[in-house]
Amino acid sequence: MRLSSTGAFLRALRDARIKAFPEQSVSQSNEIDPKKTQALSEESQQENNHAQFLASQPQHKIIKDAATSRSGVNILGRPYVFDSTTNVTESILGLVGRKLYDTPNHPIAITRKLIQSVFRPPRFEHHTAADPVVSTNDNFDVLGFPADHPGRSRTDTYYVDSKTVLRTHTSAHQHAAFRGLRHRGDSGYTICADVYRRDSIDRSHFPVFHQMEAACVWKLRPPKEGIHTRLQQQDARAHHIRSNTEGIPRHDLEIIDEAGSYDDQTNPVQIVHDPDEAQLVVENLKRSLENLVQKVFVAAQAAQPDVKHEPLKVRWIEAYFPFTSPSFELEVFWQGDWLELLGCGVTKQEILDNAGLRDHIGWAWGLGIERLAMVLFDIPDIRLFWSQDERFLKQFKQGQITRFKSFSKYPPCYKDISFWVRPSPAAASPIGAQSSSGAAAAAGGDATKASPADTQPAAFHENDIMEIVRDVAGTLAEDVKLVDEFVHPKTGKKSLCYRVNYRSHERTLTNEETNDMHEKVTRKVAELPVEIR
Repeated sequence: MRLSSTGAFLRALRDARIKAFPEQSVSQSNEIDPKKTQALSEESQQENNHAQFLASQPQHKIIKDAATSRSGVNILGRPYVFDSTTNVTESILGLVGRKLYDTPNHPIAITRKLIQSVFRPPRFEHHTAADPVVSTNDNFDVLGFPADHPGRSRTDTYYVDSKTVLRTHTSAHQHAAFRGLRHRGDSGYTICADVYRRDSIDRSHFPVFHQMEAACVWKLRPPKEGIHTRLQQQDARAHHIRSNTEGIPRHDLEIIDEAGSYDDQTNPVQIVHDPDEAQLVVENLKRSLENLVQKVFVAAQAAQPDVKHEPLKVRWIEAYFPFTSPSFELEVFWQGDWLELLGCGVTKQEILDNAGLRDHIGWAWGLGIERLAMVLFDIPDIRLFWSQDERFLKQFKQGQITRFKSFSKYPPCYKDISFWVRPSPAAASPIGAQSSSGAAAAAGGDATKASPADTQPAAFHENDIMEIVRDVAGTLAEDVKLVDEFVHPKTGKKSLCYRVNYRSHERTLTNEETNDMHEKVTRKVAELPVEIR
């Protein structure tokens, strides 16, 4: 049963949208200007009228009202009026509502079900969240992301308006999911959903991808015979955590634990937690995820009988995330290299407290489903997950892990675009640079790029050209790379050259259509504060 539309989870989602007005702190008679009030009232009425107009329009098409010059969109039946913050594009909106995680024979859904089989009901409830529009409060604030976090930047996040975004992670629903656990005692949940980030274009990055996260909590045992003091209640809870851990199936993985002890400065046990009890939570978390690795990667090995696989081994390393402490990353040694699989840790107590779980302690983890599915099914390009080509879709069947057989041998077509930009810090990632991990990656954003706290925005941001190419070429753009950069010795202007690789998985692109796409890209790039060379 999917719980995203019923029960406690839905009630918590609904309650999260209700905001109380602050108390009036000044005399209304001294503050109200009738003329301003009338103008605001008229503007508000116009906005309401436009919202009603949008609600009657086709979904996911950007609509401009010629009479009022207002723009907006109908997303899954909800109208949104654009403002100066809006940067969402129609090409991205066109991907909303595909629900790949709910399509039984799709690799995303198959991977989701495999993960859920490790975290079973009734202890774990499984949720999906179809509507990707969330408040900035739910996406950032309630999770403790600072005001200058890179993920808040318009260069990295799709803003529907100044108060709402296309979620950058499933943790945007974490508060509502935790609230749904308030009356369930020792329990947990998983959430699977599509998430959205402005990012690079290559075989492993796509502006829409799927995340899955899980959390588990244990409640302080209530007073009863023989259990009276808080220390006794905590001891009883520790016994339950230890008992749960002992019930997790054993595995034969080789474990490399580089995070067995915690640095008090960089990865501390929370001051409100008993260190011994926190250690029990960490042990349960690690055993649970090692069990997940065992099940998933044994299935991946079975799908590749012609490949000689090394014994499975995992590595735990320290990490930082705003909503857990201590925090860890789990890596799996796969096909000769370490694969970053997921981030996890002991849930920050203030997050639990804010959700009404004051007497609880627990853990949380999150992963990208595409990354895991690419390993499971040996899929080489993330764009394929969005393909509607039957040659791709018919290769997979619910409940089975099968190795993808390539049907595309179509040639690439490379086109370069060069331009001058004024000197500004972090306008583009250096050649060969990788996106940062850790805190920035938790909600999107690349800490090596422009910060949302910058008072002067960069004249050019790398994600701007990525978004233009996506908007023009869609999935026909395989990758975009910075191939050359230099600074003019006299003018100080910087020259950047990006190479766009146009290639379809389904057919050979003609020179005419490739040239047409690239000309459109060039015209749109020329609208940025750059000078085409």
